[in-house]
Amino acid sequence: MRARPRFLHGFTLVELLVVIAVVGTLIGLLLPAVQSAREASRRSACGNNLRQLALGVISHESAKRKFPAGYVSGPAGDPAPATRARAPGTGWGLLVAPFLEEGGFASRYRADLGIAHVDNRDVVAASPGVFRCPSDGGPREPFEPLVESGSPHPSAARLGRSSYVGNAGQREPWSEPLDTWEGVANGPLYRNSWLTNSRITDGASKTVFLGEHTSKLSQKAWAGTIPGAWSHPGGGIRGISATEPDAAATLLLVHSGPTPSEPGVVHPPNDPVAHVCQMYSDHAGGCNVALGDAAVRFVGNAVDLEIWAALSSCDGKESIPGDAY
Repeated sequence: MRARPRFLHGFTLVELLVVIAVVGTLIGLLLPAVQSAREASRRSACGNNLRQLALGVISHESAKRKFPAGYVSGPAGDPAPATRARAPGTGWGLLVAPFLEEGGFASRYRADLGIAHVDNRDVVAASPGVFRCPSDGGPREPFEPLVESGSPHPSAARLGRSSYVGNAGQREPWSEPLDTWEGVANGPLYRNSWLTNSRITDGASKTVFLGEHTSKLSQKAWAGTIPGAWSHPGGGIRGISATEPDAAATLLLVHSGPTPSEPGVVHPPNDPVAHVCQMYSDHAGGCNVALGDAAVRFVGNAVDLEIWAALSSCDGKESIPGDAY
């Protein structure tokens, strides 16, 4: 008896196309969720970086009885004509580095020589991970500081990039040729600030000390600044109004507004005007900030402007409800 032939049934072309369409739809549904989970993880890691840096700021105050300066400008040497800033330019990042887990390398820094000195180049060109937000989509390699015109700074120094900046307050004292910023800057970190706890009259838990600034928007350094250098736009932020370079202090400091030149104008996180001297992150909807008690908060783009300005000052005597931001 002859066996009947067996026929193998496969997918028809129509069935195959249906399967491909279903798989494609599932991938389309899952991909945003995966991307959202990854960004949430990156944002959390960014917050942990800021918390470590803020704890370094607090440890500096505990050890030396004063918070670090935004950056150090010495009494000797020729000042930069536009800002009256002088070397060494040592920034808040280097000042808190000894109190960080990975800050041992900073012991090689010679503060008496300054940021631009050749003997300090290996240190200031380093890129410590704690100073980089995982979501920062800008360049990661060290950058060569530029003068206002865009030409290389004569120091030929190279500075490691940072995703984090110090808060100088509401005004921008670097826009004037001032020998001192006292009475002008009202944030916790500015040129030669060295504030004691008693100067933070609004309370450390109501004052922003540190925040984000993506390298896509402009050049920012963790180690310090160089007199005569300028922070230049990076060109990585599109679809917004043009921004211009700003003075050397904005390599590591920002402000919120308002200022005498822009009364009533406040720049919240991720403000689309995107100045090089404001906080701006690559997180959707806002940016992480560290308060003076090392608490990290995510402040949204739509934060009340008066609240944001109040958080930026350390002695404005404003009343800020805990659920206001």
